[in-house]
Amino acid sequence: MAEEAKAKGNAAFSSGDFQAAIRHFTEAINLAPTNHVLYSNRSAAYASLNQFESALTDAKKTVELKPDWSKGYSRLGAAHLGLHQYQDAISAYKKGLEIDPSNEALKSGLADAQAASSRARAVPPPNPFGDAFQGPEMWAKLTADPSTRAFLQQPDFVKAMQEIQKNPSKLNEHLKDQRVMQALGVLLNVKFKAHPGTSEDTDLPEAEAPPPQPPKEESRRPEPKPEPEAMELTEEEKDKKERKEKAQKEKDAGNAAYKKKDFETAIAHYTKALELDDEDISYLTNRAAVYLEMGKYEECVKDCDKAVERGRELRSDFKMIARALTRKGTALVKIAKCSKDLEPAIETFQKALTEHRNPDTLKKLNEAEKVKKELEQQESFDPKIADEEREKGNEYFKQQKYPEAVKHYSEAIRRNPNDPKAYSNRAACYTKLGALPEGLKDAEKCIELDPTFSKGYTRKGAAQFFMKEYDKALETYQEGLKHDPNNQELLDGVRRCVDQINKANRGDLTPEELKERQAKAMQDPEIQNILSDPVMRQVLIDFQENPRAAQEHTRNPMVMSKIQKLVTAGIVQMR
Repeated sequence: MAEEAKAKGNAAFSSGDFQAAIRHFTEAINLAPTNHVLYSNRSAAYASLNQFESALTDAKKTVELKPDWSKGYSRLGAAHLGLHQYQDAISAYKKGLEIDPSNEALKSGLADAQAASSRARAVPPPNPFGDAFQGPEMWAKLTADPSTRAFLQQPDFVKAMQEIQKNPSKLNEHLKDQRVMQALGVLLNVKFKAHPGTSEDTDLPEAEAPPPQPPKEESRRPEPKPEPEAMELTEEEKDKKERKEKAQKEKDAGNAAYKKKDFETAIAHYTKALELDDEDISYLTNRAAVYLEMGKYEECVKDCDKAVERGRELRSDFKMIARALTRKGTALVKIAKCSKDLEPAIETFQKALTEHRNPDTLKKLNEAEKVKKELEQQESFDPKIADEEREKGNEYFKQQKYPEAVKHYSEAIRRNPNDPKAYSNRAACYTKLGALPEGLKDAEKCIELDPTFSKGYTRKGAAQFFMKEYDKALETYQEGLKHDPNNQELLDGVRRCVDQINKANRGDLTPEELKERQAKAMQDPEIQNILSDPVMRQVLIDFQENPRAAQEHTRNPMVMSKIQKLVTAGIVQMR
């Protein structure tokens, strides 16, 4: 049963339903609490939902159960990285590499953690006085205080304060301006030591009027002011600037050629740009895009790898690295058409998403996982083995060994996913085991594959009946009778459902049954919609207070159908 739950978790994870994956892995863990792989898988599911605290807990348990398993440290590193605990992530990845030095996932994770750690160190600490400059209160305080009011008439002071308000770290650039220091003192309610030459009452004098200008002489022209001299660049800096400009022109030429589908010319331009400037990885990613269009997938992968490696060295933008990884994954999918190994492409897309969660990348990942699943089904397809496994399942079912039967039915489905009988039989097992949602899902798949197969309807109706959804079960049995009118199982199912519905109609439910049925019904979206419908609320009031109006309502089949659902659910009792 643990293996069955694990398989369901893996399938849910592959389809992107991480909540369902967590639920199935948790079920498996409850059945096999010492299986380290289950904790590892659930950690990955939690990480995919950005629930890194839970991912870390499971990763720690994985390592505790299997300290010599390198993948556990990969999960541990990823969880620490998601929590921005960069040093812990680095330590986890290094520990994993001690066990498996050639593990590419650990190497990549270590590089990511080290790059993130470097970026975190590069961010300057926040200015401790930043809050003092926030909001309109700043200007109100400066206007109210006589020692700073006059400064607000001085444009250079106002501009400086606006800069500091937008970016508090700019304060460091204006600390020599005594007006700014005076303003800071007012905002913090602190009196700074007076500047030399000022009175004891104020730190700075009131703004003075500008000195009088000498009279203009019309015959005399003002002498031109000398232009400030531009900072001289070194020869090396000049050469670097010139090469970057030339590289950009080559890139533009490459882009133009790419749009014209002149791929050879585009490659020549991107290559030249790369020779001129190796500090812009877009030349590599662009050339990789051309190789991808040309079907030269190996060359595309090489350029993407170079772009990622160089991008990490240059601390390039996450989006650029993610783009390179996505492009590499796309090339690997193309390569996989021959090798049928999509795992490298899937891993590459997952790495790209850790850099930047781009919807296009996520779509490519889901498509790759879907194709992988289809390929696996094609490789395992063998109707003969499927029939043998189904027969083995039948033998275990007769012996009431339902978990063993589920295992063989599941293998039969893997070998032939188009066999409705295998789904029908597994649905019966799940129902016996009390796994009603799983049984219902298998029965619905059985009906989907063969709408005329009556067993599908009996399985589905049974699951709904035991879930106490009697009206739905009745509909299922009646639908089955359209295809097989004399089927005794379906007829018996109808009778059982009618008995339960009539029991509710007569008000014969015990208080416990009524309470249980009402609680379940309130979780049903259909019941919720009926109760929230203003028209139906008025109908229910009429049944209590207005007999004449109630009589009219009974003639409306749609209204009575909804009333019947409420009666069956125990929400309403007819007397």
